[in-house]
Amino acid sequence: MQDIICPKCKKVFKVDEAGFADILKQVRDHQFEKELNERLEIAEREKNNAVQLAESNLKNALQDELAKKDRELAELKAEKDLNLAEELGKKEAELAEMKSKLDKVEIEQKLIVNQAVNSIEKERDDLKVKLQSKEQEIQLREVSLKEKYENELKTKDEVIERYKDMKLKLSTKMVGETLEQHCETEFNKLRATAFQKAYFEKDNDASSGSKGDYIYREIDEAGNEIISIMFEMKNEGDETATKKRNEDFLKELDKDRTEKKCEYAVLISLLEADSEYYNTGIVDVSHKYPKMYVVRPQFFIPIITLLRNASLKSMKYKAELEIVKAQNIDVTNFENQLNDFRNSFGRNYRLASEKFATAIDSIDKSISQLQKTKENLLRSEDNLRIANNKADELTVKKLTRGNPTMTTKFAEINKTDEK
Repeated sequence: MQDIICPKCKKVFKVDEAGFADILKQVRDHQFEKELNERLEIAEREKNNAVQLAESNLKNALQDELAKKDRELAELKAEKDLNLAEELGKKEAELAEMKSKLDKVEIEQKLIVNQAVNSIEKERDDLKVKLQSKEQEIQLREVSLKEKYENELKTKDEVIERYKDMKLKLSTKMVGETLEQHCETEFNKLRATAFQKAYFEKDNDASSGSKGDYIYREIDEAGNEIISIMFEMKNEGDETATKKRNEDFLKELDKDRTEKKCEYAVLISLLEADSEYYNTGIVDVSHKYPKMYVVRPQFFIPIITLLRNASLKSMKYKAELEIVKAQNIDVTNFENQLNDFRNSFGRNYRLASEKFATAIDSIDKSISQLQKTKENLLRSEDNLRIANNKADELTVKKLTRGNPTMTTKFAEINKTDEK
């Protein structure tokens, strides 16, 4: 739906595509010009009629007024001859003023009509400009859509031709050469430059009952495996009564990949040549079998490169993870050693505390024994002091008291000393 705004009344009209096209058709057929001219003619006639009617009414009114004035003048003339000239001048002035008003009204009528005509002409011109602009916009849109669809068709035709040419080249190249030989040749072209540490050989181990076509393995400088891929090649001539689609070979490829301990599995196939799904390039079928892809022969080298780059990044992340793990192990070992030290120190401290307690107990016992010895010695000292005091107080008189023998002996000793 299109919105059209009336420039005069500002009313919005809803016009659908059909109505818009009809308006456009009217403009192109000069119908709008014709109707506009008719409206202008009608407006002109109405203007002329209005002017004539106004003039006629004014003339009739003036005639009536003149007749009335003539009667009044005749009456005044008959009644008052002295005021005739003055009254006549007044009436003439009024008549002149009325004529001036009539001329002014006529001019205003002409101005109104001219303004209406100019407004209508302006609306017509604006509408013409809008219609021309809309027509140009529609034409530009048609040209743009046409170019867009032509470019899309051209792109699709180029894609179809490219796939046809690719298929023709592949089919021509495969004449006298198997798909396996083609892939091996393509790999050997880049082996010396891009895959110096890579292993790409046929899978000759059929001990498990089946084998893939080729195994790709690559190691880093330290001998760590970066990536391993099991390849299976299927040409158009490899179809059987029961296996005609790419999907028919995926299960066996997954089995071979698992038995040969390969990380990825890739089916290089020319089967289902008209399938848009497989002709897109590298098809990820990991939703059916893990880390498995189906590619056309021209994507043989790119799939190796993509998986290899992904594995290199993965190894980088793994190495960083190992470093973090080693750091965590070092921290854990440090914590374990610290805990062992704490346990050993605690045990030694406990043993030392026990020995300290035993030694302190022995010391306490020794102190107690020494205290007893001290007390005994102190008591012996007291006894000795008492004995000494008693010895000091001992005299001959005391010793001989009540002992006649000792008294006689001491008396004899004294006598001898006196001589």
